[in-house]
Amino acid sequence: MLCKYEYLKPTTMKKIMILGALVISAVTFAQAQKPVLEQEGNLVKATYYYDNGQIQQQGHFKDGKLEGSWVSYDEKGNKKSIGEYSNGEKTGKWFFWSDKSLSEVDYSKSKVKSVKSWKQDALAKN
Repeated sequence: MLCKYEYLKPTTMKKIMILGALVISAVTFAQAQKPVLEQEGNLVKATYYYDNGQIQQQGHFKDGKLEGSWVSYDEKGNKKSIGEYSNGEKTGKWFFWSDKSLSEVDYSKSKVKSVKSWKQDALAKN
């Protein structure tokens, strides 16, 4: 099955992005289990878990700052977001998935440069 998306208005997209950021932040700080940290060269790989054992977030730190690709998942293991950090700042294209939309946010030094969002409006059968 293929998903068909339609373009969302920028104001709707901003609301979705703010809500998504708040949810990710709340989940991170409400974490009950301690993260698993592993040394990988000059990076530290961090894996955070939900209480049910599923991975919540995974990424790297360098010199105490977020670095490289970070991926977040929901409690069922579905990917919710993916993006890049450089020296602790969000950079490049980030993608956020929800049940009904896909959002693409372009960052430069943790500031939003552009936002695109698509709403799922139909399923096509092959």
